[in-house]
Amino acid sequence: MTLFWIVLTALLAAALLLFLAAGWRSDRSAALDRDALNKVFYQQRLAELEQDEAQGVIDARQPMVQELQQTLLSDIPAASDDAPARPLSRWVLLPGALLLVLVSLGCYLKTGGLPGLIAWKQVENEYPALRARLLDPQAKPLTLEELARLGLGLRTSLQQHDGGLHDWLMLGRIGMVLNNRDTAIQAFQRALQLAPNNSEIKLNYAEVLTRSSDAQDNREAQALLDAMLKQEPDNVRILSLSAFNAFEQQQYEKAIGVWQTMLTLLPPNDARIAQVRRDIEQAKASAGLQTSQLTLNVTLGSKVEKMLPQGGVLYISVSDGVSPVPVAVKRLPLSHFPLSLTLDDSNAMMPERLLSAQHQVKVRVRIARDGSAAPQTGDWFGESALTPFDGHQHLTVEINQQQP
Repeated sequence: MTLFWIVLTALLAAALLLFLAAGWRSDRSAALDRDALNKVFYQQRLAELEQDEAQGVIDARQPMVQELQQTLLSDIPAASDDAPARPLSRWVLLPGALLLVLVSLGCYLKTGGLPGLIAWKQVENEYPALRARLLDPQAKPLTLEELARLGLGLRTSLQQHDGGLHDWLMLGRIGMVLNNRDTAIQAFQRALQLAPNNSEIKLNYAEVLTRSSDAQDNREAQALLDAMLKQEPDNVRILSLSAFNAFEQQQYEKAIGVWQTMLTLLPPNDARIAQVRRDIEQAKASAGLQTSQLTLNVTLGSKVEKMLPQGGVLYISVSDGVSPVPVAVKRLPLSHFPLSLTLDDSNAMMPERLLSAQHQVKVRVRIARDGSAAPQTGDWFGESALTPFDGHQHLTVEINQQQP
């Protein structure tokens, strides 16, 4: 940083010297150069006249010499008739020098990224304290902004001094939290170079590739996960990530198979079982394997059409007519009406109460003005009658009532 300012100052000083040196030169030197040239021309012309006279080209040299002397005198005025040139005052150059400095600094401030450079240096100075806070379990957790500053400081440190495995892992995990794909991938690739057999690093790297929007990254992650499953076929974390990756690539049957394998490995009371079952039902619905579904057509009453709220949310809940807890729920932004949609087991509230297991259903559709899941006074809603359900029912609900 100090070297940068030294170079900048030296360049500016050199520009000032060139400017002042050009301004201090007097035009007297130009006049003297012209006089010397005229004298050289006069001497050369005299020599030519002597040669012409010796060769008999001219008869009388003296008149031509006098004419040449008159021409020289007219080009070189006498010192008494011409006052010496007055040199330019050096103070006249001061405004120009100041303008040069101001324009140079202004251009640098505009295009040189000085604010960013100052911020970067500040982050570099804060880096040790931020790192200590991150590693201290008793310290206040870092905010996302502080985590981003820590990541910048860590990248700077790694560029200046190639750190160890722990530093690259930390940078990769910071990139994951900040959803910075490039930083995370580069960091985990470097960590894998340092520890190619570390399964934790491989899993983190595969997760970053799986979460990427690049299809090539997803395929690379799946290949890495398949190789890891051959070594650890009962690793639930690898299975979970592999199923999610397959689902994202629309390989629904493969995802379902991996999730079903997970269900056999998870303890009976594990909280993850419910989520895995919902994921399976969602994959079945996406693959067209869902055999039970409720088709719903939603319309608006004449009064409601004129009173639709801006930014409202549509809540659809299906109950069995006995329990107040819904069997299935769906949340949608307001759109054009009439609206047609389907509900299936992927919309189930609880995996043990699937829509396909119900024998009767009742549908309630509500427009939440503020997006709240709880009914609010003034919300418009509509309900269907309690209807027998055989797995392929079609219902129409009109929104025509207002919440008291």
